[in-house]
Amino acid sequence: MLSEKLEAALNEQMNWEIYSAHIYLSMSSHFAGEGLGGFASWMYAQYQEEMFHAMKFFDYINEAGGHAQLGRIEAPQLSWDTPLAAFENALEHEQGVTARINAIADLAVEEKNHAVGIFLQWFIAEQVEEEDSVGDIVGKLKMVGDGGGLFMLDRDLGTRVFTPPADA
Repeated sequence: MLSEKLEAALNEQMNWEIYSAHIYLSMSSHFAGEGLGGFASWMYAQYQEEMFHAMKFFDYINEAGGHAQLGRIEAPQLSWDTPLAAFENALEHEQGVTARINAIADLAVEEKNHAVGIFLQWFIAEQVEEEDSVGDIVGKLKMVGDGGGLFMLDRDLGTRVFTPPADA
C-alpha cells in the first residue's frame, strides 16, 4: 500500500523519467542534424532506456495499489553548442535523477515502506551505471576535443544498442 505522499513522489519520478527520455531524444535529433550519427544512435538508445525506466515506475505504482498518473512534460532543450556541452548537460541531469531517486528512497525508509525501498534499489544501482557511462564520455570528449578523435568516438558510440535487462 502506498501513502499519498509516496505515491505522489513515485508518480513525479515516473514523469521525470519520461522527461529524461525527451531530453535524450532531443539530443539524438540534434546530433543527427550535425552529422554525428553515432552520437545520435547512442542518445536514441538512452531515450529507449529512460522510457523503460518510466514504465517500470508506471507498472510498480499500479501494482502497489496506486494510480500511475501522467503529467505535463516540458519541452527539452533543442540544441547544444558542442557534443561536450550536450554530454555535460546529460551528466548534470543524471546526477539530478540520482538525487531524486535517493530522496524517494529516504521517504520510503521514513515511512517504513520496505517494498518501495526494495523496488528503488534497482534504480539506485542503475544510476551509478548511468553517471559512470555519461561521465566516461565526457572524459573522452575532453581528451579528443573537436579534432579527428571526434570521428572515432562517434563511430564507437554508434555501436550502442538498448537491450532491456533480463532481471527486469
